[in-house]
Parts: sequence; structure tokens; C-alpha cells
Amino acid sequence: MSMNDPLGDMLTRIRNASLRGKSTVRTPASKIRVWVLDVLKAEGYIRGYEEVKSKDGHPEIEISLKYFDGAPVIRELRRVSTPGRRVYSGVKEIPQVRQGLGIAIVSTPKGVMSDAQARSVNVGGEVLCTVF
Repeated sequence: MSMNDPLGDMLTRIRNASLRGKSTVRTPASKIRVWVLDVLKAEGYIRGYEEVKSKDGHPEIEISLKYFDGAPVIRELRRVSTPGRRVYSGVKEIPQVRQGLGIAIVSTPKGVMSDAQARSVNVGGEVLCTVF
């Protein structure tokens, strides 16, 4: 099956699993997904992830979701830049999510990073998603 937006698919799987109270969720593996998961783990939104093989041998990523007092740590997960509408921001226009309480994940020439990290290295790029 062909998938137009693999990153959007992963974000939807995480959102749905956290709303259902699941401890883990699986998604097909890709580099961009791993890079975004690295940012989510570094910022404390997920416990971690590991690369596993599915029953039919395809590589998958098993994501361990994080909860605090029974509520999911990720309250809002929104895709900003889509395959049909790319959203690019210079370093001064990178959005702040909920006055700095959340993060925006940005794909820059120096790699995928959070909005605060992109501002600190003074680089802009494509705003992939926002997390709160």
C-alpha cells in the first residue's frame, strides 16, 4: 500500500494510541520518523523507541509512550507541513507553541531539531509538526 504522508501517519498512530491509553505503538521504520522520535525523546515526550522486525520481516519502530498521573504527556500533536503544502520558516519566524510550553519540530539543513535548538544555532527550515 502506498502512503503519501509517512510522518503524518506516525503522528496519527501516536495520537490515537495515547488517547486509548496504550503503552506502546508500532509504525513502519524510516529515517525521518527516527529523527522526529529522537527529538521527542530528547524533549521528554516519549519514553523511547526501538527498531524491531515485523512478522513479515519489514523493519518497524516500537514507540514507548509516556504518561504522567494516568494522563498522556502528549496532549496535542499536530502536523504543520504536509506533502501538499510545505511550510518553511526563517529563524525569526519559527512558531512558539503555547508561549514556549510546547515545541515545534523543524527540519533544517543541520538536521531535525526542536524550535529552541534551531533558534540557538540560528537556522530555519521546514516546520514538520507541533507538540504540546
